[in-house]
Amino acid sequence: MFVLIGWAVIIVCVFGVYIFHGGNISVILKALPFELITIGGATGGAFLANNQMKVIKSTMKGLGACFKGSKYTKARYMELMALMYDILQKARKEGLMAIEKDVEEPHDSALFKKYPAVGSDHHVVEFITDYLRMMVSGNLNAHEIESLMDSEIETHHHEEHAAVAALQRVAGGLPAFGIVAAVLGVVNTMGSVGQPPAVLGGMIGSALVGTFLGILLSYAFAEPLAGILEQKVEESGKELQCIRTTLLASMQGYNPSTAIEFGRKVLYSTERPSFTELEAYVKRK
Repeated sequence: MFVLIGWAVIIVCVFGVYIFHGGNISVILKALPFELITIGGATGGAFLANNQMKVIKSTMKGLGACFKGSKYTKARYMELMALMYDILQKARKEGLMAIEKDVEEPHDSALFKKYPAVGSDHHVVEFITDYLRMMVSGNLNAHEIESLMDSEIETHHHEEHAAVAALQRVAGGLPAFGIVAAVLGVVNTMGSVGQPPAVLGGMIGSALVGTFLGILLSYAFAEPLAGILEQKVEESGKELQCIRTTLLASMQGYNPSTAIEFGRKVLYSTERPSFTELEAYVKRK
């Protein structure tokens, strides 16, 4: 939503001020379709040539997410920590083997069904159950599991950041493709030197629209999308860090209430529930 609002502000300010100062908008509108095809086509071709298919798919998926609100809300984090509390409390009271069925069949587990926001997220469920399975097996100590968690979170970050890097490269290339379009316009103008000055002036103006569009599309459209996608990548990693911290605290002997408090402290302050909010939510659930 805010992406669209920001773009609207940019368009109104840029083109509005241009018209207000007596600019001839018809010059831009006349050249716009051809310049957009040149710049957009060259940028799209470079994007395809520069990225593997998995990165292209990830970027397309990420672009869609840029226009949606964040799913990482306070309510979601309270569900996550309440789920972690229930799992750890069951393991503490009945033994680690008591959660084996929940770990092996999470989609049939009453614990995961109780919290649909996180229980239906395949990546989160897989991350939780993988490390609970290691805890149940007892073959790895806390330091070894911590190292594995760090490696997985780092891998997740690199995978998700590939789409951000791809968009940043697009943003960096747009001004150059704008210059390419402008140069082609100048070449076309040079081939018409016998035309009247008014005609030549219009052709030169149309050629310069390419440079203008390349810069505008780069810094007003592509770069903001890369920025917001990067923020979403950081948010997804923060959720995994919360799970990591909670499980490691439990492995170090802390009771479930204290373990989820460790996890709560990892969260960003804007989404972090207070101690009393989380405690009341866990007791209510």
